[in-house]
Amino acid sequence: QVQLVESGGGSVQAGGSLRLSCVVSGDINSGACMAWFRQAPGKEREGVATMYANKDLRRTWYPSSVEGRATISQDAAKNTLYLQINNLKPEDTAMYYCAAAFKSVACYSFREADFGYWGQGTQVTVSS
Repeated sequence: QVQLVESGGGSVQAGGSLRLSCVVSGDINSGACMAWFRQAPGKEREGVATMYANKDLRRTWYPSSVEGRATISQDAAKNTLYLQINNLKPEDTAMYYCAAAFKSVACYSFREADFGYWGQGTQVTVSS
């Protein structure tokens, strides 16, 4: 059983930065995909960043809405996934979720349905 627990959300002003953390427990196979999604009120959940669980495969994906401002990374020793977002904008306000998929194809599909494990979310609020 895989469990994901996020932390690090909060309220920041536009232009600020946040680093979100997700502690991962359970068996994650090397072919798995780890991701961050977000959901703003009244909007669909969208993928923010993905990477292979295998740290030796240094490949990441980002949508255009955050590319250049977001960085996904992991610390295998701490079983923790991170999301750093810089130059935050009010439109980044959302609940942020950590997710895991057992198939690597999920890393470039960004399809919510491809991810079988989800955390409870951490709220990020950006004020102008």
